[in-house]
Amino acid sequence: MINNTPSKEHLEYISKIKRRNTLITLCRILILIIFIAQWEITARLNIVDPFLVSQPSKIVTTFFKLMQEGHLLRHTYVTCIETIIGFISGTIIGTLIAIILWLSDFINKVLEPYLVVLNALPKIALGPILIFWVGNGQPAIIIIALTISLIVTIISVLTGFNDVDEDMIKLVKTFGANKYQILKYVVLPHSLPAIISTLKINVGLSWVGVIVGEFLVAKEGLGFLIVFGGQVAQLDMVMLSIIILSIIAYIMYAIVSKIESKYIK
Repeated sequence: MINNTPSKEHLEYISKIKRRNTLITLCRILILIIFIAQWEITARLNIVDPFLVSQPSKIVTTFFKLMQEGHLLRHTYVTCIETIIGFISGTIIGTLIAIILWLSDFINKVLEPYLVVLNALPKIALGPILIFWVGNGQPAIIIIALTISLIVTIISVLTGFNDVDEDMIKLVKTFGANKYQILKYVVLPHSLPAIISTLKINVGLSWVGVIVGEFLVAKEGLGFLIVFGGQVAQLDMVMLSIIILSIIAYIMYAIVSKIESKYIK
């Protein structure tokens, strides 16, 4: 009979890891509480100008006010949808292009200098051009988000493909595998960490693209709230929008991390 009962040392190790993770979580929460409390106190005592930095109590008041008016959920929903579409489309299209470039060394060599130039080019500068081409609306915002993440996805995923062990590829070639089989059974599985890392990068890039697009053309969304709040000197609205953006971006990043922990194994 095989004894599946964990040893005492193993149980102590697991307990130690759990205590450490709990301590990390508590420290994170404590830092956040201290920061919010200090922010509120310094604003109330006029150590910092509450008009310029707002304060947590006013932000909470603004939150409930916008919720009662029914605006906040709509703006948040619009920004989330634009970001998710830009994030997914940028990742999928970028990965497909990377696959094509890996399959065809000729196309890869032809397009390599253009990818380098596009990667170095500030994609935000293309915003006015894209708006002129696509129109003043939500499609332009999504395309801006897609454009910002697309080139990074292509380069990152292609680099992951090229970093696969050459000896492993030679081994499957000796068994008669063609390039598509090598891609399916060797390159893609071993490039999964690079693809996951690209997803993490694209979370931030997609939010940047959407917010920049909303700054330029939106009539709704969290980016629009930030611009509108700045124009009418309502810093409470600006800070609230930034906090909501931070929370949702963290949730998206946490989802990608969860996918990573599940599939990298």
